[in-house]
Amino acid sequence: MRPELQQGQETGEGQPQFQPNGQAPISSTDKPVTPKQLANGEVIEYSPPRRLKTDEISKIVNDFRLAARNAIEAGFDGVEIHGAHGYLIEQFLKDEVNDRTDQYGGSLENRCRFALEIVEAVSKEIGPERVGIRLSPFANYQESGDSNPEELGLYLVNALNKFGIVYCHIIEPRMIQVGERANTPHSLLPLRKAFNNTFIVAGGYD
Repeated sequence: MRPELQQGQETGEGQPQFQPNGQAPISSTDKPVTPKQLANGEVIEYSPPRRLKTDEISKIVNDFRLAARNAIEAGFDGVEIHGAHGYLIEQFLKDEVNDRTDQYGGSLENRCRFALEIVEAVSKEIGPERVGIRLSPFANYQESGDSNPEELGLYLVNALNKFGIVYCHIIEPRMIQVGERANTPHSLLPLRKAFNNTFIVAGGYD
């Protein structure tokens, strides 16, 4: 069996020195991540990201499509779209970071639009049987939390069903932060029941 490629886009905690031509990292917002103090006492400051313009978003969607095609031509079996852990897609999904006022912000439908446009484009390019997605609706990585994660998760899995992608890979609700297990009343069972195809879970397993 050949491997599968995970597709993602850095944002939030990204720094200009690691970006092409020293540009600011892109995001759904222009709000910077709060400075972080490391175990050794060092404080990491994060520069403000650049809010994507509405007319730039279709180019990002197309980048995911092209990357998926390149992955298949390179010999990968499929791709996993990374919509979790505070990366670009999740910064559109979550209402605690997405403060946009265009068709990609505000309502639940609008916040999910970017992710679903990527899923649609990639599925049409390489076939839904080669596409999975990773989500973390209950997590708050890189300050990307949501006020109603179960509603967000259910909306997404139901919307994903129409594309027929091969699997949905979701992080357990107890993994709110990296490396920390929290007590939570939330369960993935409603999402599992709603999604039609293979459902994979991760987070907090020994």
